[in-house]
Amino acid sequence: MSTAILPLLAVLAGYLLGAIPFGVVVCRPLGKDPRRVGSGRTGGTNVYRTAGAVPAILTVLGDGLKGAAAVWLAIWLVPGAQQPLIVALAALAAILGHNYSVYVGFAGGAGSSPNIGAFLALSPNPLWFLGAAVIGGLVWKLGRMASVASLSLSAVLLLSVLWFVYSGQRSPALLVYGVGQLGLVAWALRPNIKRLLAGGEIRVDSR
Repeated sequence: MSTAILPLLAVLAGYLLGAIPFGVVVCRPLGKDPRRVGSGRTGGTNVYRTAGAVPAILTVLGDGLKGAAAVWLAIWLVPGAQQPLIVALAALAAILGHNYSVYVGFAGGAGSSPNIGAFLALSPNPLWFLGAAVIGGLVWKLGRMASVASLSLSAVLLLSVLWFVYSGQRSPALLVYGVGQLGLVAWALRPNIKRLLAGGEIRVDSR
C-alpha cells in the first residue's frame, strides 16, 4: 500500500472508531435507546438517564477507549515528520465520529469521553489529566450540569495542550487538536449553551 494514503486512512479510521455508538450498543440488550430519552445523545450522561449507572460507566469506558485507539492507530500507521499533525487530526476525527456517527444516522454525543481517551493517549504523562478531571468534577459537583462540566474539561485540556507545546514536550501540531476539541465539544453543546444563557439548563438529577 502506498504510504501517501496512510495519513488519509488514519484519519478515516479515527472517525469510524469514534463513530461506534457504545451508548446504543450497551442499552440495546436492555430494550432501551438513549436517543429516545433526555437530550437524545448517545454518551454516558444520557445513558445514565436512560439505563442507570452501570450502563453509563460501560459507555464512558468504551467511548474513551475508542478515542485512545484512534490516536494509537494513527501513531502506528503514520511514522515520520507528518505524524504529529495526522495524530491530532485522527483524535479530532474520533470526536467527530462520536458526535455524528455514521452507524446511527449521524446521531451521537457531545464528545467528552472520546476526547478524554484521545488526550490520555496524546499526553506526555497521563497524570496531567488529573488536574482537568478535578476541575471538571468540581464543576459537576457544584452544578450537576454535564454540559458545563464538559466545557470546563475541554477548556482545561486546551490549556494543558498549550503547556505541552510551550514546554517543548509536544509538537506545535498538537494545537490543532487542542483548539479543535474545544470547538467540537462547544458546537455539539450549542442547545445546552442556549439553555444555560436562558437559565433553563437541565441538571442530571432532575426529571
